Amino acid sequence: MRVLSFGEILWDVYPDNKYIGGAPLNFAAHFVKQGGGAYMVSSLGNDELGQMALKDLDNWKINTDFVNILPGIQTGKCLVKLDESRLPSYDLLSDVAYDHIECQIKGKEFDALYFGTLALRSRNNLNCLSELMKNNEFKEIFVDINIRPPFYSIDTIRFAFEHATIMKISDEELPIITKCLFNCDSDYSTATKLLSKEFGNLKMIVVTRGENGSYAYDCRSGKSYISDAQKVNVVSTVGAGDSFSAAFMYNYLSGKDIDECLKKASKLSAFVVSQKDAIPEY
Repeated sequence: MRVLSFGEILWDVYPDNKYIGGAPLNFAAHFVKQGGGAYMVSSLGNDELGQMALKDLDNWKINTDFVNILPGIQTGKCLVKLDESRLPSYDLLSDVAYDHIECQIKGKEFDALYFGTLALRSRNNLNCLSELMKNNEFKEIFVDINIRPPFYSIDTIRFAFEHATIMKISDEELPIITKCLFNCDSDYSTATKLLSKEFGNLKMIVVTRGENGSYAYDCRSGKSYISDAQKVNVVSTVGAGDSFSAAFMYNYLSGKDIDECLKKASKLSAFVVSQKDAIPEY
């Protein structure tokens, strides 16, 4: 079982430390930890952070055949500043390596393709991903919409929904999506039905609801599924949604029923929020 994960590899740079991240990378790492195989499609700068990233990907056994090194462009960064109360503010740098993804992959077969909207902020990547989907076979296309203001648009949201077979949305993102696509506000149950009707390619919509658990809507059968969140001591929520996505997809591709997929995903994400690192050992 193997997935192709398209998008950003970046570093969260704090005043006193730095941590590798990016939703597609976190997803790939957790998918491998579940027992699958993952290939990254991304770009890094020919700099220290790029070399450090390659070592981390190698340690996590993520295939880097489709990760390009670009001279003269820095590796992706998110600069994190802390105020006097230790509350963070974020500066997600633009025109970095992952805005210039290059890939010439043709005739390959994967169990799934993963992507989100952040990497689609560049026209280059939107074109690259379109070619990727046209030239290769994917049993499923999993989209974690992963909205990061201001780096999204109605066009990139619609592009994501038009190509996904399985869509994951957080309850914080859902109002943004319904406002963009339907100019209305809807609860998660109504919204998933609206989205299913609008985009006939969708098979499944998953909504993560934090401490309220998760919800899935089968667009073909109209059946709904609900899973409770596991109660844990929250240390950090970074990477929780990505681990949820990886566990859900691994179990879905393994043929598990949706109830089981949600339970496995909730269990892993609960463990991740109880840890400091986005990709802890387990």
